[in-house]
Amino acid sequence: MCGIAGFCNAEFDWRSNIDRMNDKMYHRGPDASGVWASEDATVVFGHRRLSIVDLTPGGAQPMESHNARYVIAYNGEIYNYKEIRDKLLKEGKVTAFKGTSDTEVLLEAVSAYGMEETLKMSKGMFAIALYDKKERALYLSRDRVGEKPLYYGFVNKKTFVFASDLNSIKALDGFKNPVNTGILEAYFRYGYIPAPYSIYEDIWKLEPGKIIEIKFPFNKYELKTYWSMREAAYYGQTHLFQGSEEEAAQELERLLKNAIQDQMVADVPVGAFLSAGIDSSTIVSLMQSLSGQKVRSFTIGMWEKDFNEAEIAKKIAAHLGTEHTELYITEEDAKQVIPKLRDMFGEPFADSSQIPTYLVSKMTREHVTVSLSGDGGDELFCGYQTYRSMDRIWQKTAKIPSFIRKPASVLLTHSPFARSGSMATRARLLGASGIEDMYRRSEIGENLSPVSTQALRTSHGGGNRTVMDTYPDGFLPEAQHNLMLMDMLMYHPDDILTKVDRTAMAVSLETRVPMLDKDVVEFAWSLPISYKKQGDVTKKVLRDILYRYVPKELVERPKTGFAIPLQKWLKEPELRAWAEELINRQKLKEQGFLNPDVVWKLWEDYIERDIWRVQIWYILMFQEQFASR
Repeated sequence: MCGIAGFCNAEFDWRSNIDRMNDKMYHRGPDASGVWASEDATVVFGHRRLSIVDLTPGGAQPMESHNARYVIAYNGEIYNYKEIRDKLLKEGKVTAFKGTSDTEVLLEAVSAYGMEETLKMSKGMFAIALYDKKERALYLSRDRVGEKPLYYGFVNKKTFVFASDLNSIKALDGFKNPVNTGILEAYFRYGYIPAPYSIYEDIWKLEPGKIIEIKFPFNKYELKTYWSMREAAYYGQTHLFQGSEEEAAQELERLLKNAIQDQMVADVPVGAFLSAGIDSSTIVSLMQSLSGQKVRSFTIGMWEKDFNEAEIAKKIAAHLGTEHTELYITEEDAKQVIPKLRDMFGEPFADSSQIPTYLVSKMTREHVTVSLSGDGGDELFCGYQTYRSMDRIWQKTAKIPSFIRKPASVLLTHSPFARSGSMATRARLLGASGIEDMYRRSEIGENLSPVSTQALRTSHGGGNRTVMDTYPDGFLPEAQHNLMLMDMLMYHPDDILTKVDRTAMAVSLETRVPMLDKDVVEFAWSLPISYKKQGDVTKKVLRDILYRYVPKELVERPKTGFAIPLQKWLKEPELRAWAEELINRQKLKEQGFLNPDVVWKLWEDYIERDIWRVQIWYILMFQEQFASR
């Protein structure tokens, strides 16, 4: 796990700027720093290293290929690099390797097979910058699901830049890219900024499964797709697994074990997060079954009983025989994290589980350097109750003819009855054209957008079109699979994986996600919905695996989630004072991004009438980034 950065055609001193970019992502790679520049310094690479495989200088980056044609700066892990290495040796593409790193294998594979073919054969998580000296071409690529981040674009319309961390780009001399006001409505709808957008104009997030090629003079680029989640889902759902449910569980267990076996390989200590949910419990169970020694497992608990799963996690760990560590967090612990969030994310991000995720990562890093997680199970195996509720609501709504529903939706939306949040939502849902449209409409919340008309006027337009907005109705044959795919295309990479990457890397912890292994993902999409959900039972096929290792009664309970009691904590004097300073009316007016009247209505409803809306946290996280701008 590392951090990468670089630029082309810099109009500033290249050495001081690449050093500053590297310094800004020290936390992503505290073990070493490297820099490479072409002879004329038109292309410059920076790298920060967190040593995981091949701890020797032989794994240092940026790295040049054996034939000196290619240079790479790479963040991530290629789990099947030994297979690729053996293929290169067997075919005589390489006579011998200088070290044991996956970086060298990746680089020589590109030299032998080209960028696109190498990525297609690689299984892992990564963000890659590769320069072809002969063709004077720079390639940027990102893993299939979006585990590793990569920002790119133009600074002040001139210099092409890229980095793992948005703060590295902001550190460049003369960075003046304005705030992308066109994406603000989407941010306040979701609580995160969806790819391909960032909070700054002309700076983008590379989407999962994509490659960028940009050639000299580095003023325009071409975007290609080497793997598509949408295509994988469509192929799987039109070529369904033909075996029984028991056979599906057996095959899934085999694939997960393969993925976990690969992801447990490291030259440093490895552990796993254990939240007591189905997903993490399955991962830890399989890890322990594959390990000849006790697996290290880590959980955080909360003194608020409604938010605490630590007691159950401890029982699961005891049953499995892991070496278990837990930490109970308090309001004071949360307060200490909040000032760190601004630099941790580099742009507004408001999934409040960012706080416990950071704290469990911090505790875990005290014991291991790599931790496996159970992320991906909800989206791939129909774990969210929202999928079921949306399906149920749509089945009832669809019985009403659309020529009645749609006009009624418009009338109700603008009537006095829709002033309350629940009625406004019902009015919008009534006008949905399908379950996908209903899912989109359910995300909007109440009609209380805090974005100011001034910000909307200065928007260059187009910034509000997200993956959710453009998802075609009925793309997959089964309704709930469409909702799962919508989440895998946007919510999972732009919220869940962003949260895990940024919080873990803030403490130099590498996280790995076996559920997102290519073979597991593609197999999951081939399963019928009945193998995933049966009545009120979610993630059925995962449960079938887990119950082979853990007693059913330990994990059969309502899902708690990884949340914190923000609604309670923000009323405490210290956090309330922090919040009200951020939303000072005069400050909001001077910034021009938010409408002070809407912001303070939301806040006063919360403080005086105990009406909590999640947009309050979205506003505070936005202001943390820009209140002093």
